[in-house]
Amino acid sequence: MSKGFNVPPVVFPSGGNPGPTAITQRRPTAPFQPRSANPIPFMSFDINSAAASTSFPVPHFGSGSIGGSSSNFDDEPPLLEELGINTKQIWSKTISILNPYRVNPDLHEDADLSGPFLFLMAFGLFQLLAGKIHFGIILGWVTVSALFLYIVFNMLAGRNGTLELYRCVSLIGYCMLPMVILSALSLFLPQGGVVIFVLAAVFVMWATRVCTRLLIEVAS
Repeated sequence: MSKGFNVPPVVFPSGGNPGPTAITQRRPTAPFQPRSANPIPFMSFDINSAAASTSFPVPHFGSGSIGGSSSNFDDEPPLLEELGINTKQIWSKTISILNPYRVNPDLHEDADLSGPFLFLMAFGLFQLLAGKIHFGIILGWVTVSALFLYIVFNMLAGRNGTLELYRCVSLIGYCMLPMVILSALSLFLPQGGVVIFVLAAVFVMWATRVCTRLLIEVAS
């Protein structure tokens, strides 16, 4: 047998119970809909609305000087000059190396690493065209030879030694130019022949003579 339960009546706060036919309807509202009648000015997309008055003013830059200096970029020095790369000096040093009997040591008084780095990268590139990846070997041996030259020369000179490590790297880098030329010529010569050995001996003596001459003249 089923038992009946007594359900208490539901009392609504508005007063009175709704009829069975009463239907409560709610209008759907869009999310983030403003409650006020006037929309927010900066959310309006109407060009002619009053929101245009709330826009920020466009900054105007005058043609005058800023901080006492002219804003014209024509007065700026070239990028290579700012980096300390003198292309004319590199070219003059290169021409002086090409003649082993007329080396101008005055050009090498101002040491730099731009020219040596260019020659070493060219040397490694020619070796790469020959199928040999020797970039690390080239840079490593140049560093070791510069350290060896710096230590030996200053040990022999004693307290009067004025040869710097920076200048040693510069001298050795520029004197690698004959080896760069030999590496370029070896691409067109048969490997293992008598011609390549003779050329290698000539270019090695050329590089040695130039480096020795510069070391004697530059280092007091």
